[in-house]
Order: sequence, then C-alpha cells, then structure tokens
Amino acid sequence: MVQPFVQYLREKGGLTPAELDAVASVSTFKKIRKNQYLLEEGQISDFIGFVVKGSFRLFRVGEDGQEHIMRFAIENWWIADFASFMNGQPSKCYIEALENSELVIITKDHWNGLLETMPNFKHMIDMLTARNFEAHQNRIYSNISESAEIRYENFVSKFPTIYNRIPLYMIASFLGLTRETLSRIRKQAVKKSSTDL
Repeated sequence: MVQPFVQYLREKGGLTPAELDAVASVSTFKKIRKNQYLLEEGQISDFIGFVVKGSFRLFRVGEDGQEHIMRFAIENWWIADFASFMNGQPSKCYIEALENSELVIITKDHWNGLLETMPNFKHMIDMLTARNFEAHQNRIYSNISESAEIRYENFVSKFPTIYNRIPLYMIASFLGLTRETLSRIRKQAVKKSSTDL
C-alpha cells in the first residue's frame, strides 16, 4: 500500500498494523492521465478513490451544455459520486483528472466490508462524512447569501493549494460565477492588495 495512504489511515483513523493490512488487501492502485475520466455520466460509481497524487473535479453538465463543478479533490482527499455510490443508480456526474494523478481505489463491496468489520475505519469515515455534510451546508449557504467577492475570498483562503492548480474558469464554475465576474473580482483584489502595501 502506498505510503501517503498508510500515513493518512494512521493519523486520521488510528488504524493498527493488522487493520492497515486488511485495508491493503482490498485496495488497488491506479494511475490516471490528465483529462482522463475516472467516471462518466451513466456509469455506476461502485468505488471510492483516495487521491495519492494529482487533482480531480466532479461535475455535471446542465441542459444548456454548461458544466457545473460540484467539488474538487487533491492529495489526501476522497473522490467518488457519493450519491451513485450509495444508491447504486447511474451517475449524473463526471469525474475528470485535472493532472496526471494516482489513486487508491476501494470497491463498494470491500468498502462496506471494512465499515462492518473495522470500528476504527468506520469511526474515521463517520467523522469525515459529518465534516463533508457541514462543508456542503456551508457552501449552499454561501452561494445563496454571500456576495461573489466574499465567495472568492473564502475560496482562496480555504483552498490556497487548489487555487494555484486549477484553471480559473473551473474555479468560476465551482463558485457559481461567470469567468468575466471572477476576472473582475481578481483584478479588484490585486489592486486592493497593492494599495494596502
């Protein structure tokens, strides 16, 4: 099993050597090229991926053909279409690698087996699920109550490592902004920071 994943499981889940071996026995390593799809609309997301290296976006395509980015994932984050994963229905989403990337993949059957037989693993996932739910609620609230400028500032401060690796038009999509609006906000932010010096 790859070292970053081992370290993550030790730090976040407190897994014992025997538990780490059990996770390793059901995990597979996958390399994926930039712009390659890990999941496409209509497929069932019967796996969860842990990002060892690289970055991904999960997005949907609207009736008008516009892409709407729902989330990003970088190193030490999990990626899947969790709705499809949970209900076994065809996905409405795509997952695309934004860089040459590496993942640890665990299939749904093995994932469920780990949750059923390994309390440390289940506790870790329950905590992550609660944090993800909170983040999701906060994002909805932000999108309906905060200005575009505040949403941009929050994104930059919360995710500086993502901000420098993701194309601006994708960040605009994630924030629910047009490219032009994001470009204007960025110019204003640069101007403000230079006058603050």
